[in-house]
Amino acid sequence: MSDKLTVDIWSDVVCPWCAIGCTQFEQAVADLAGDVDVEMRFMPFELNPQMGPEGHNQVDLLAKAYGKTPADVLQMRRNVEATGAEAGFPMAYSGEGEEPVLMVWNTHQAHMLLRWALTVANADAQVRLKKAMFRAYFQQRRNISDREVLLDIAAAEGFDREAAAAALDDEALSAAVKMEEQRGLQNQITSVPTFVVNGKYILQGAAPPDDYKQALYKLASMEAMS
Repeated sequence: MSDKLTVDIWSDVVCPWCAIGCTQFEQAVADLAGDVDVEMRFMPFELNPQMGPEGHNQVDLLAKAYGKTPADVLQMRRNVEATGAEAGFPMAYSGEGEEPVLMVWNTHQAHMLLRWALTVANADAQVRLKKAMFRAYFQQRRNISDREVLLDIAAAEGFDREAAAAALDDEALSAAVKMEEQRGLQNQITSVPTFVVNGKYILQGAAPPDDYKQALYKLASMEAMS
């Protein structure tokens, strides 16, 4: 059996199937503890890289993209939310006051912060930050493109706020994120979530934890024999 598998997870913060798939994948990893050691690392993928700072109403955006009515999109969202609740990631609004409109935001700076977290801390800390971003966006309807929101999330997860702010001002870091995104596209990663195991095996889409467990166990056995 392979001692360790490294899994690069290409995903976006505003992708509901990424939140669901990552929750299910993490459950599988926890179940395999003691048998297969899995390190998860998040890689950048922007669903809406051209999105302006004002964001866009999710219902209107998806209705236009898929040629659906707003009612159709709302039903699609309810179905996704039901799947999320079943998977262990509820998406129901948990903030204070009246539920705000769910918006789609530009996530470039969120990905910058995630890459920085992996560099200055470790993979586990980056996973915690990504999960906090998922909760902030889906459960609290927070503007995940807003600098102060991102810094609040980072600070709450134990990162130094001033260092995080400096990271968001780092043009080299921004360029590095764009280069990683380009590398993903060059490697035919065009949908998310995509899980790349040890740089050569690809698992795509959200799946039940048992499916991930079986795949990871098989891949670990293959790696042990190679």
